[in-house]
Amino acid sequence: MTTSHLVPEDLHHLYRVREWRNATAVLASACPDEWADIVRILRAFRLYRSEVEAAGGAQSPVSRQIDQAFYQSRWIKKSFETAIKIDGIEYESPTHTVDCFRGKVALEVEWNNKDPFFDRDLNNFRLLFELRAIDVGVIITRATELQAIFNRLGKGKSYGNSTTHHSKLWPRLDGGSGGGCPVLTFAITPALYIDDGPPTAATKASIATQSPTKDADDADA
Repeated sequence: MTTSHLVPEDLHHLYRVREWRNATAVLASACPDEWADIVRILRAFRLYRSEVEAAGGAQSPVSRQIDQAFYQSRWIKKSFETAIKIDGIEYESPTHTVDCFRGKVALEVEWNNKDPFFDRDLNNFRLLFELRAIDVGVIITRATELQAIFNRLGKGKSYGNSTTHHSKLWPRLDGGSGGGCPVLTFAITPALYIDDGPPTAATKASIATQSPTKDADDADA
């Protein structure tokens, strides 16, 4: 039994949705404000050809569009100082910085990283959940079906099979890589794609001067 039916029907038409441990019910009942933000931002998101073709540098325009929408809604990039104490001895238990955090919801955007980043994210969710820092984790990635669009735009090599897309994420999720942490995933589908033409010179210049917002080893292509 899953509770992904609680995801609004229109989002099921725009994203591939998969959950682990009734994550949607946790969001809807325990984190209603954060859930409302997620639904609103996912409804507003569109995948523009200009952003796909301009992708590169410290962070792709696609990831930046999603991140900024959450930051404007008072989500933050969050790092945690965590440790475990056993018989009076404290052991550091380092975790990775979360892209977007609010309340007790951790959200990661994996548009075009190497697929082992999914392992990192799920393990991070598991540890933060066990330490009671979060109640649920969310991952936004891309659907494998977008590859046909990338190939048509001549971007197939940049978005290869070993990068982050739902066919790489779901086996990890279903295999329990997130442990006991409820996890909800959304994969961007071709239904969200808009052909607005290639990037303009102004867009390219803006991206070239954009300050990095992700960790150096967490750059989207």
